[in-house]
Amino acid sequence: MYSFEKLEVWQKSRAYVKMIYKLTKFFPEEEKFGLVSQLRRASVSIVSNIAEGTSRSSLKDQIRFTEVAYGSALETYCQLIISMDLEIIDEKDFEPLKIVLYDITAKLSGLKNSQIKRLNEK
Repeated sequence: MYSFEKLEVWQKSRAYVKMIYKLTKFFPEEEKFGLVSQLRRASVSIVSNIAEGTSRSSLKDQIRFTEVAYGSALETYCQLIISMDLEIIDEKDFEPLKIVLYDITAKLSGLKNSQIKRLNEK
């Protein structure tokens, strides 16, 4: 088992990817290369950057990858709001994703704070 697999934020982000893929299966065909592609890539970017960050020996690099993961999480949030604006999804589709995403972003903030603290202790 790699160290990132033990991180609760990685596990929750992995589950979030699955939620996004299930949701976007029902998006209109014309969004296949638009919102569907963007949502899927951004959600995968969250877990990928968490994993890649753990491979870095430099704490500064680890922090940067955590920041990128956070940015990708917010990107999906924005895209979900746009999906609601376009009436592709509704509040009942959005709410469970929003709850999971709030948890993920809180955990990413905690991870970043922990990394910064370790960096400052050196």
